[in-house]
Amino acid sequence: MKTSTSTPDYTGYRFPPEIISHAVWLYFRFSLSFRDVEELLSQRRIVVTYETVRQWYLKFGQPYAPASGART
Repeated sequence: MKTSTSTPDYTGYRFPPEIISHAVWLYFRFSLSFRDVEELLSQRRIVVTYETVRQWYLKFGQPYAPASGART
């Protein structure tokens, strides 16, 4: 099985790539809901809506899905 190693394009996003990738990773790694991820980030003083987390999942989530064996 061949996996793509190209890095996603984060240009034009308000948050740095580290925060976006961490949110998507949390969603897949721990099978959390978008609202759970929103709450975890808010505890770190990162204000983001669950809808934003959902959009990040749709845009950047594909590389995480095969690696974690999680839902797609």
